[in-house]
Amino acid sequence: MREVQFREALREAMSEEMRRDEKIFLMGEEVAEYNGAYKVSQGMLDEFGPERVIDTPIAELGFAGIGVGAAMNGLRPIIEFMTFNFSLVAIDQVINSAAKMMSMSGGQFPVPIVFRGPTGNAGMLSSQHSQNFENWYANTPGLKVVVPSNPIDAKGLLKSAIRDDDPVIFMESELMYGDKGEIPDGEYLIPIGEALIERDGADVTLVSFGKMMKIVHEAADELAKQGVNAEVINLRSVRPIDYAAIIESVKKTNRLVIVEEAWPLASIATDISFNVQKDAFDYLDAPIRRVNSMDLPLPYAPTLIEAILPNVKRTLEAVDSVMYR
Repeated sequence: MREVQFREALREAMSEEMRRDEKIFLMGEEVAEYNGAYKVSQGMLDEFGPERVIDTPIAELGFAGIGVGAAMNGLRPIIEFMTFNFSLVAIDQVINSAAKMMSMSGGQFPVPIVFRGPTGNAGMLSSQHSQNFENWYANTPGLKVVVPSNPIDAKGLLKSAIRDDDPVIFMESELMYGDKGEIPDGEYLIPIGEALIERDGADVTLVSFGKMMKIVHEAADELAKQGVNAEVINLRSVRPIDYAAIIESVKKTNRLVIVEEAWPLASIATDISFNVQKDAFDYLDAPIRRVNSMDLPLPYAPTLIEAILPNVKRTLEAVDSVMYR
């Protein structure tokens, strides 16, 4: 094992796959000459050249469409959005072309493409640059949606996403690119759709994904001091969702709290709540609780950001409500 930054794990995944398969290329704003807006692609232009690491204009609809067409013709593009907020400009290509082409062509045109970049709050960037769209994309048949929370998952899941013959939305966090963690020395892949139980427990199940896993682990540490043994599940992908892992955990703990950065209406937490009550209702000793961002655009002021986003305090309050109601 060796320690790397989150951004380095992503870079290793892309570089290893590009060495393995010459049909893979990276395209997006500032990925080449500037070494990536967040230095994820640092050095890749020098190794692979301008035909495989391609800078684009600020034209997400255009380069997303180029990527879809390239994938339909046998290449395997990685399309980087500087932020998934900007993917809204390209969402027609993602939803109406990439996601639907396999079905509409009767299986003749797979679209092996990865759309990747940061999602959610990234600090004081205000309403238009701090949004979560994981649940939007997860609502779309034909897409897979991956949200890693640490370097080991980032590398293993991205390699799997690049090799996948379906379009994959790969959502990162600007606030995690500098995070460090250990990864294996050799090649490894993590299957898309398998949740990971990161902490065994018997009193309550905590489910989350992405950078909210930091909140969940901090809350679980605090609960342990109180004598509450929380089981922590990292979904890793939100389409597909590993419902079986969640339900088996709820059958053991009888309580469920879901922590998610997105707004509450039609969230991933909402869908998990429905499926757990459908398949494990008799095992629940308390209503399921969700901890989402408040139903508001995220402002600029740091005090308001802290008040609106999920945090440890709100998570502990949710656990308290299912433990002692």
